[in-house]
Amino acid sequence: MRFITRDDFIETYGKIYQRGFRYFASKLSFSAKERAKSTFNEKNIVSSYAWSLVRVRQRWNELITGDKNVFYEDYFVQKYLAGRCKLKLLSLGSGVCSHELRFAAHACFDQVKCIDFSDVVLSEAAENASKAGLKNMVFEVNDVNTMQIPTQEYDVILFHSSLHHFKNLDALLQKVKNGLKNTGLLVINEYVGKNRIQLSIAQVKEINRLLKHEIPDAFKIRQITGMRKNNFTGPGWLRMIISDPSEAIESEKILPLLRKYFVELEEKNIGGNIVIFLLKDIAHHFDKETEEANHLLNKIFELEDKFLQSHPSDMVFGVYRAK
Repeated sequence: MRFITRDDFIETYGKIYQRGFRYFASKLSFSAKERAKSTFNEKNIVSSYAWSLVRVRQRWNELITGDKNVFYEDYFVQKYLAGRCKLKLLSLGSGVCSHELRFAAHACFDQVKCIDFSDVVLSEAAENASKAGLKNMVFEVNDVNTMQIPTQEYDVILFHSSLHHFKNLDALLQKVKNGLKNTGLLVINEYVGKNRIQLSIAQVKEINRLLKHEIPDAFKIRQITGMRKNNFTGPGWLRMIISDPSEAIESEKILPLLRKYFVELEEKNIGGNIVIFLLKDIAHHFDKETEEANHLLNKIFELEDKFLQSHPSDMVFGVYRAK
């Protein structure tokens, strides 16, 4: 565990540089819930993340569905819900509901219910659903940690990049199990790596090797500050607690607890170990898909695949039924 790192100072400087001291002030609350909410309530923030890149999203599509142009939502509906109708889906920690919107577009769902503790993101989600003409979506501001889930109520329960934000995972997954109908399915697309994103020495070493030997200087300029990303240390434990106390709070427990309460129907490793952290703050250099950018991305993907041959994947897609 790294208590504090060089990247903590760079990250904090970048956020204050962009958002002003209001960002710093928002992290002074004694309430962990309020500090976490301040992170998710931020809107219109310029960022440079790997998942913003079409090529990265296509890579994940291919690893899950076998086709870079087929999203996992469509794949799941076609594979597991064919011929079924009047279904109810519950999404816990839904955020702006971009994945729930895709599910709701399928006629098999009578209701897609989105739960999040941020009224700001749910308001945005409701606007997007209205623009898309989707009338089968329901939005509820609630705390997933304390809310009750009706017994055998849902055909599908979804966690997309949200399960790793919840504590007391054992109790939560028991509630999820009880909330599924007998034929119900749990779907996750999740970070399942180290708690508090305390990356392994091997990850940090490989990312720094790529920064030094594979990434040209022109691609190392950080979007917000213009500083050069020559070195990577990963986040320290203290900043994770202060900045977003919900981030990866019990992520290492996710897979063991899924084995405890559910039967795996499929589970696919989609990596992220290198791609996510290497491209953070510099992903914008790759979004125009030039010949050089595409060549570099192909090389990064290839090297992440090689890394995953001997290390567990940080991200998984899975489909499960209750035991």
